[in-house]
Amino acid sequence: MTPDFTFIFLLFFGLTVAVRLWLKLRHIRFVAAHRNAVPADFAERIALPAHQKAADYTVDRSKTAIVGTLIEAVLLLAFTLGGGLAVLHDFWSLRLDGLAYGLAMIFSVMIISGLIDLPLSLYSQFVIEARHGFNRMTLGLFFADLLKQTVLGIAIGAPVIAAVLWLMGAMGQYWWLYVWLFWSGFNLLIMFVYPTWIAPLFNKFSPLEDGEMKSRIEALLTRCGFRSSGLFIMDGSKRSSHGNAYFTGFGNTKRIVFFDTLLSRLEPPEVEAVLAHELGHFRKKHVVKRMVLMFAGSLGFLWLLGQLIDAPWFYAGLGVSAQNTTLALILFFLVMPVFTFLLTPLMSHLSRRHEFEADAYAAQHAAASDLIRALVKLYQDNASTLTPDPLHSLFNDSHPPAAQRIAHLQIQEKPA
Repeated sequence: MTPDFTFIFLLFFGLTVAVRLWLKLRHIRFVAAHRNAVPADFAERIALPAHQKAADYTVDRSKTAIVGTLIEAVLLLAFTLGGGLAVLHDFWSLRLDGLAYGLAMIFSVMIISGLIDLPLSLYSQFVIEARHGFNRMTLGLFFADLLKQTVLGIAIGAPVIAAVLWLMGAMGQYWWLYVWLFWSGFNLLIMFVYPTWIAPLFNKFSPLEDGEMKSRIEALLTRCGFRSSGLFIMDGSKRSSHGNAYFTGFGNTKRIVFFDTLLSRLEPPEVEAVLAHELGHFRKKHVVKRMVLMFAGSLGFLWLLGQLIDAPWFYAGLGVSAQNTTLALILFFLVMPVFTFLLTPLMSHLSRRHEFEADAYAAQHAAASDLIRALVKLYQDNASTLTPDPLHSLFNDSHPPAAQRIAHLQIQEKPA
């Protein structure tokens, strides 16, 4: 091994794992300490039992996340310094070569990781979600989804991975630029085909029926100058009682999708306000900005991999004596989260700013009071804690805390 890089890796690894665990423990203590009192700003809107349910749900999920963090840490060490990748390399290199070897290596890592994660996924779905009244999924549906995801992953992933590995080997020292162009094009393609080809494999999408809600939504779209290829209801209730709404697609394939669980709880003006918030993300170009940031980040990471791919210390420092493009790709994406975790508050800050901007847009095109009522219902129905630990939230939450978000909306309420 290369002691210097091994030490650096272990230093960042230990720091990242320690901070993640510390944040979860802080979060558990903070939420538990505020369990028996509804925050003053919500006292008239949310009953104490609902607040306590959210606290208990948050604590249970956080404890499960601690176990998940420890499993991830052990698995990463097993693959790298523990010799797991070296064992896989020795096994497959004797039997396959070229792209077949690369595909076998990458899918082996994915399958092993998936199998190790499976028990915790089952526990989260059928114990934690069921304990708090959210799970509506059967074991049969769970494994049917898993089978579909696996088949889809192989059908799409194998050609994409093969193309990436081929470009890495055939395009010379600037392979990373060609891979980036290919990867960017692939992501844009997925945005186009996902709504009509992939999403329906897992859920049923029905057109929103005529009525007050559809009329209000169409009027809002007209006011905002937004065009979509349709308004759809998704049968999210067959898996969970959590509610949500989202935009999907790109260009002419944009769809507006409402979970049936959301429509069953919100009044038409509240749904209109939620949609106005989502429209705000498009009008403020948040989607484009995030895409540009994602593409810029992927270019930077691929360039960095291009600098490391021929460096023997990179492989040896992570417990692998062999050296090839497949191993470089696997090692890079295994260990990169260790070195980037402490940067997550920057992305969180950007996402929160976008949420505030979208809320402000919604307050201009719908009633801020309707959005407040909708948010309170969603916080209650999804058992989202109103009292997250601030530091944990800074690292883990893409949306602002409930109190901050509603306070901003109250400022923007138009006088009657």
